[in-house]
This record gives sequence, C-alpha cells and structure tokens, in this order.
Amino acid sequence: MTDSPWFWGRVRAVIIALVSLVGVADLNGADRPNILWLTCEDTGPHLGCYGDPDARTPHLDALAAGGLRYRRVWSTAPVCAPARTALISGMYPSATGSEHMRSMVQMPAGTRMFPQLLKELGYYCSNNSKEDYNLEKSGRVWDESSGRAHWRNRGPEQPFFAVFNFTETHESQVRRQPHTAVHDPTTVVVPPYMPDTPQARSGWAQYHDQVSVVDGRVGAVLRELQTAGLEQDTIVFFFGDHGPGLPRNKRSACDSGLRVPLLVRFPERWRHLAPSDYVEGGESMRQVAFVDLAPTVLSLAGGKPPDWMHGRAFAGPQAREQTGFLHGLRGRMDERYDLVRSVTDGRFVYVRNYQPHLPHGQHVEYLFETPMTVAWKRLFDAGGLPPAQRAYWERRQPEELYDLESDPFELVNLAESPGHQKALRGLREAHRKHTLAVGDVDLLPEAELMSRAAGKAPGDLRLDRRKLDVARLFEAAETSASLDRGDVPRLRRMAGDRDSGVRYWAAMGFLIRGQQAVSSGAAELRKLVADESPSVRVAAAEALATWGETADVRVGVEALLQLADARRSGYLVAVAAMNALDHLPESVRPPRAVLTELPTTAAGVNARMNDYLIRLKKHLTRP
Repeated sequence: MTDSPWFWGRVRAVIIALVSLVGVADLNGADRPNILWLTCEDTGPHLGCYGDPDARTPHLDALAAGGLRYRRVWSTAPVCAPARTALISGMYPSATGSEHMRSMVQMPAGTRMFPQLLKELGYYCSNNSKEDYNLEKSGRVWDESSGRAHWRNRGPEQPFFAVFNFTETHESQVRRQPHTAVHDPTTVVVPPYMPDTPQARSGWAQYHDQVSVVDGRVGAVLRELQTAGLEQDTIVFFFGDHGPGLPRNKRSACDSGLRVPLLVRFPERWRHLAPSDYVEGGESMRQVAFVDLAPTVLSLAGGKPPDWMHGRAFAGPQAREQTGFLHGLRGRMDERYDLVRSVTDGRFVYVRNYQPHLPHGQHVEYLFETPMTVAWKRLFDAGGLPPAQRAYWERRQPEELYDLESDPFELVNLAESPGHQKALRGLREAHRKHTLAVGDVDLLPEAELMSRAAGKAPGDLRLDRRKLDVARLFEAAETSASLDRGDVPRLRRMAGDRDSGVRYWAAMGFLIRGQQAVSSGAAELRKLVADESPSVRVAAAEALATWGETADVRVGVEALLQLADARRSGYLVAVAAMNALDHLPESVRPPRAVLTELPTTAAGVNARMNDYLIRLKKHLTRP
C-alpha cells in the first residue's frame, strides 16, 4: 500500500493542504532568517573596503570582509525621497508619478509597500529613524516606525525585518559648524570636476569624518546583534541612499550621484539563500538597483515578489538574472524643475537631458547652504575655470556619454565621439525600452500629471492610453530636446496636437532652441499661451518672454505673472511659473516690487513642500 503512487500522491496533497491552511505566517521564526538593513544618508562608496584612500571605516570594512561587496549599485534617484520611494515600493518612481521631491501621491491600485507583504509572511517590521517617501501609505506599513523602533519589540520566536538609518552623513551634517576636523583637509582627494578650493577640501574632509561616525554607529548595532545571540540568525545589509551631499553628487543623475555602497553578509546557517557568486570577502559585479531590494527581501523571507514590482531579486529562491542595465532619474529637486534620465551598462553612463537649456547646478536654496557650492559658483561667475569645472553651471548637451573605465569622474562627454556611437546607440535604446516598459508618467509636467490623475494614483494613468500615451509623449520629448533645428516644422505640428502633453513638449522645444526657433514658431506659441493646460501656457510664455519680439515678450511676461499667482493657478503651476520668471533675462524680468507681491501659499498644498514658493520668491527678488 505504502509503495503505491496513488497513496503518496494523496499524502502530498494532504501536506500541501495543511501547509496552505497553516500559512507561511504561522511557521516558526526559526525557519526563516532575520533581515537587518543598516542604511545611511548621502553616502557614496567612499569606504576602505572600496579602496577609498581617505576612508576610516573599520567596522564596515570588517562587514565586507565577512560578506559580499557589490561594485555596481545605483540608487535610482540622486536625492532621498524618490530614492526611498523606489526602495519601499520596488517600482521606479517615474512609473508611479513620485519622482518629484516631497510630492505625496497615491500608490497604483493593487500595490503595497513591501513591509506590508513581509508582515503577512509573519515578520515583525521595524523602521528606526526615517521614512521620507513620495508615496502615501495605505494602511499600516510598519509594526513600529520611530526612533524607538527595534527588533527586540517583536513577538516570541518571530522573525524580524529591521531598518536602522543613520543621518550623520546627511548633507546638513557635512556642512554643520562648528566642526572639529579629524581628516586633514590638505590631504583629501578633491574630484577634478570641481575647483580645488579651501571650501571644497573642508567639505570633503568633513564628509569623510561623518562617514567614520556612521561606521561607529554600524559597529554598535552589529555588537548589539551579537550580544543578543542573533548574529547567526540574521542576514545583514548595509547601503547608502544616494551619492554624497555635495554639489555634482547629490541631485545629479550620473554615476557620482547615483552610485552607492552595498554590503551583504549571510551567516553560515542561511548561506543557501545567498547569491550564487557569494564568497566571504568577495566582490560582485552584478548590477543592483534600489528597485531590486524589496523583491530580494521578500525572496529571502520565503515570499514571492509580486509581478507589479519592477525589481529583480538577487538572492533567495526567487533570484533572477540581472537585466544588464541600471536606470536613474531626476525630476523636481525641491523648488527647481528638471527632467533627466540615465542608464549604465556598468562601463558607460548615458545621461538624457530633456531640459538641456538648464544647468545641472540650478539654484536650489538648500544646495547653496553648502560653502563649497557658493565658492564654486563664485569662481564660475568670475570666469577662468577649465571646461570640466564649468560644465556643472552651463547649458547641457541633450545627451551625455561617459566611459567609467577611462573617465571615472565623468569629465569627457563622448556623445559626439565617432568611436563611441555603438555604445551611445545601445544605451539610448535601453533607455527607450525602459521608458516604455515601466510607463514613464513623469514625461508629463507635474501639474498636468496631477490634474489628469484627479485625486487618484497618477501611476494608474499609464494603464489607459486614452488618458496618457507614454509612447507618444516619449517621442515628443525626444523631438523637443534634440536641439535639431530641422525639427522646427515638426514642433509646429506638435503645437496643434490633441494631447496637451505633446503641446507642452512643442513649446519646450521652441524654448530650448532659442531665438530663431521661437521666431519660426511665434504664431503657434501665441496660441499656446492661451492653451487650456496651464503647464503648456507656462512653457509657451517662457519661450516668448525669453526669445520673442517686443510685443510677444510683454505677452509672455504677463502670462507668467498670472500663472505665478498660486491662489488662482494652484501651487504646482505657480512653482513652474516662478521658475520660468527666474530664468528670464534681467532685461525683461518684471520689477522687484511686482514680484514681491506674488503669493507664496495656496489651498491644499502638501505641507512637506509648502516653502518652495517662498524659496523661489526669495531668489527671484534678491538685490
């Protein structure tokens, strides 16, 4: 009887049914690993274990010696809130409409933050110190999220997922004064893309000091884990949230702003869950994106990552092959609008600037609280800097291409190099495929996107081409930002398109190309100044006010003043319009007395971004 296939088939069926009834969440905690995330802010791979000569990081170096060090890790966004949004959701912020700093949008229908999925697997989930997502939480995400949150508050035998985030390396702490220097400013490495000034040396030295402080914090938590007898039961991750909080690192969607350290240690007991290339003290060249971390944790916990996550697990039973590319993005950085996409294959970095008439180094007030930023900009204004150090403050090329193998500081743009066209075309195509695959809804200007979402999740718009056709928007944005003067007739046709998003890119295309293009499209721009979409009106008005004939300049300036009134236009439209006013040549800018009267508040604005108009007005009305 017991040799019968029928008998054993029935036994297997009963076991499967019982397991289904019990549920994964009821399994004993000893059957699953604890997972510990140690994270810090504004920190690139400037650790001893990555070969940085200025690093003093003994605890992190020891963690790397006992685990695996990843070389190719991008944080998805070069600033905290969208980067953490990618972490918590496993989705690209460009697909959920959440890439803009401190925006708070709903998650797409049917999706959840990954700790909620972990809790269903029986995990106790704690987050100590910081959330800072651009997505609204739906329901309770953490068992506890506060400065008191800790794994020790879990139930008996319950596995834990615990996050400890260390803030000592944040941009604000790297410039905090008074500060007693530990690293010698005269010996630190100053990257060649910025001038070697006393402020730069002090800033980089203080950055390394603060990384050492975080190293000590990491050591303390690891000792606590060991003292509690949990070291052999816990898989440990360490990573930063994006590049250093210094200019041309944080907020820059290139390798220096996106690359972060990632260390992972698997105790012997859970070595079978480790990646296939895991070797103690080893190095992995696998490409890891922040959207990969949520699926990886779910895989380690015994769950299956949901199909709506964009990331791929790199460890555990659900581990998948890498895609071969990492993707980055930049949207609104606090009060300043921009749209940048980037992609790397590990060697080459491709940067696509969709508003190339603006510099990388726009005047973000928080950035200009850093002394090295002010000193660098002052030298630029005075003239005489070499090209590589001027580039941060100048108009950009639509496309940038850098070879990290020969040019790790991304100094020489190879986009027009005949010998690098194959690499350029390959990464350009990877960017196109990614944009269409994830459904990049942020190709719409922010105010227009939120208007179309009408209080619902903007990420859901990508599922209905009647509401948002990503392919058409992508084609329009590519045409707009190409700088090809032969595209002007096409821009004129785009100006009459039924889709306001396409019309927006038409107006932007005229603005980007300058006076000759605006003169050719003046008739279309005059119509667009009265467009039903406020975002289209802002772009058209800026084009006319900047490059138009005298009468058109007056029309453009007056339109921008009206649109900058947040009480009538709404907050996001006013932010865009005030940016446009600030971009205008001094010769056509409205009098300071008029600008001073612009309101800085509006009903219903998200409290996390309610000072952006204040910052813009302060800069716009500066003496």
